[in-house]
Amino acid sequence: MPIPQTMSYVHASGPGSPDVLGVATGPVPHTQADEVLIRVEAAGVNRPDVLQRQGSYPPPPGASPILGLEVAGEVVAAGPNAGTWKVGDKVCALANGGGYAEYCAVAGSQCLPWPAGYDAVKAAALPETFFTVWANVFQIGRLREGETALIHGGTSGIGVTAIMLAHEFGARVFATAGSEQKCAACLRLGADAAINYRTHDFAAEVKTLTGGKGVNVILDMVGAPYMTRNVRSLGTDGRLVIIAFLEGSKVAEFDFMPVMLRRLTITGSTMRPRTTAQKGAIAAELRAKVWPVLDAGRCTPVIHATFPLSRAAEAHRLMESSAHIGKIILVTG
Repeated sequence: MPIPQTMSYVHASGPGSPDVLGVATGPVPHTQADEVLIRVEAAGVNRPDVLQRQGSYPPPPGASPILGLEVAGEVVAAGPNAGTWKVGDKVCALANGGGYAEYCAVAGSQCLPWPAGYDAVKAAALPETFFTVWANVFQIGRLREGETALIHGGTSGIGVTAIMLAHEFGARVFATAGSEQKCAACLRLGADAAINYRTHDFAAEVKTLTGGKGVNVILDMVGAPYMTRNVRSLGTDGRLVIIAFLEGSKVAEFDFMPVMLRRLTITGSTMRPRTTAQKGAIAAELRAKVWPVLDAGRCTPVIHATFPLSRAAEAHRLMESSAHIGKIILVTG
């Protein structure tokens, strides 16, 4: 199929509510020497997309201003330095932007093959959450077999992936969620215990669940309101990894004494500003260590809903409602 000159994509008319999103027509992106051009069949919807739409998370220099950080589809062109990818390959990719479109240019090193038996929707649900969880829980957080992890937001796309992978690699997993229905979903995904944060103090529950020892790793995206309780929930040499601040980043008062006494590590990261080489290194580890798990049919992503590109605003409203369990996906065509 010849590559067209123009494509449909989701355009944000300005910062604001989901209503600023609509479909527009623009040029198909050109590929750099290290990139592939993907004919997008499906694209994941993620919290950073919502923040960008609202005007609080601008794309880094050189990135596409179009929303969308993960795609799945078919390679239709490949630059000379894009690796071994060839036209016709089915790939999913962590994009630097531009995913909500019919075509997306992505560094070849940030692409991965569709796992065995996957379609575009399932493949598009992988990159953003799997890159993020692997980098933060396993590389930065250093979670190991036999340790214990606390995953906040257990039914978000990130939370679902973190529960499944932590369980798969031999950790004991606790998760927080905002309803009994969501807590039950966390247990089905592999969590050993699920805590309804609306009705229970998760720090007190963790103390009981661990016999007072605390957990080894916490993955947090809530931020300031959880800081003190997160520290209370960590055991000696524990690691708190922060990946977002859904409820704020500033703490008025914080006692660092427990950090010193228990040798705690408080750290965090963002994915989008990382270099192509850094993202490529994460992709290589995923392919070696996680893709065999997916090929075997385990840790399959949970898809909550799919929408056509023309209903991106509706997909964003669902994301902001936090009513979903798992991933929200846009499909083209």
